[in-house]
Amino acid sequence: MEAEAALVRAALPAARASISGATAEGARAAVDELVRHGVDAILSFGLAAGLDPDLRPGAVLVPRHVRLPDGRILAAASSLRAWLGDGRPDRVGTDLLHSDDIVATAGRKGALFRTTGCAGLDMESGFVAEGAERAGLPFAVLRVVCDPAGRTLPPAAVLALRPDGGIGLGGILLSVLRRPAQIPALIALGRDAAQARKRAVRVLGDIVRDGS
Repeated sequence: MEAEAALVRAALPAARASISGATAEGARAAVDELVRHGVDAILSFGLAAGLDPDLRPGAVLVPRHVRLPDGRILAAASSLRAWLGDGRPDRVGTDLLHSDDIVATAGRKGALFRTTGCAGLDMESGFVAEGAERAGLPFAVLRVVCDPAGRTLPPAAVLALRPDGGIGLGGILLSVLRRPAQIPALIALGRDAAQARKRAVRVLGDIVRDGS
């Protein structure tokens, strides 16, 4: 998303950022763009859904592997994981699950955690891992939990994502008008997203300052 890309640009101005918009087409195009510009490694950065019920908003994921829907498991580069602080007590190294669709309910998150053991889930890292492997490039993932395992997303949140990386306010407002009872859940989600982004800023600052 654009908000996450802005964090990277501020902390790592020499890095090239490309926006996926949390769509399959956007994620593939973002990876292809980075490869065309000659990057030497690819980082999947942003927010994630929690699958492990023990993880709260703001938990930092530096997964060792990305698990794809077809069962393949792709390993993140150990050197990049070390740069991101893998092994620190404030990092979670359990694997990340890639999903091609939004996992909106607490019940489905719980089922995925039981069957995969993955700590979190996103909709981009699988494409990053595949694209990096195809290009012969190392990759890693840095994600911050925004949406915890026990939460079922309000309907408006599912409509919020735009392919250009922005937020679709029109869809959110229409959904709220139709179902105003979801407003408290949206407020809670917004609060947790803000907390996750603040945590992401601190993590990027740590990396820039001391490499860990």
